Amino acid sequence: MTGVLLIDDHPIVLQGCRRVLQDAGVQDVLEANGVAAGYRLFRRNKPDVVVVDLSMKTGGLGGLELIRRMRLHDKRMPILAFSMHSDPVIVSRALKAGATGYVLKDAGPRDFLDAFESVRRHKPYLGHEMAMQVAMLGSAGHDSPLAETTSRELQTLALLAEGKPYAQIASDLGVSYKTVVNISSQLKSKLGARNLPELIKLAVQYVSSPSEYSR
Repeated sequence: MTGVLLIDDHPIVLQGCRRVLQDAGVQDVLEANGVAAGYRLFRRNKPDVVVVDLSMKTGGLGGLELIRRMRLHDKRMPILAFSMHSDPVIVSRALKAGATGYVLKDAGPRDFLDAFESVRRHKPYLGHEMAMQVAMLGSAGHDSPLAETTSRELQTLALLAEGKPYAQIASDLGVSYKTVVNISSQLKSKLGARNLPELIKLAVQYVSSPSEYSR
């Protein structure tokens, strides 16, 4: 019997994933509603598979750092990133952080189970179209606006997209207010935003609604 740890801060997502897995015969399912709780359950229960969201209410793309921490602790743990973000840069960052596979939240139950079964067998999983987009990163005509951003800049961008002020972002990321101001300045330069309102608008476009951006 495969034990699964689901980490997501949306109860309806946790409920839906649990139901799909249980209908497929997986009965041992644990749930965590955030990064800290997820890591505690991961260390305490040693699940066979982890399914983790990238964007949770605290920490922007905090799921990326959680994946890194879990991968440092367990080199072989099957980890499936389950996210709304379809930008190939974010997908690539998740894989580099240590995710075994990546599936979008708008995928159907069959695709979710295919991804789950693949990573459970320690085999990488990416949908065909997503794999092509990741493979094309950096080639002519396929550059993403996020390609030159660092992981910290991506986290900051995600928190800006949530409407959080600099002080709250600094608290969430555990950095100084001045550091957030500097990161935002770097993001403005990289993304071509003239001011903070424009940067927030771009953050919402690129990070909050990646499926719309990618069409």
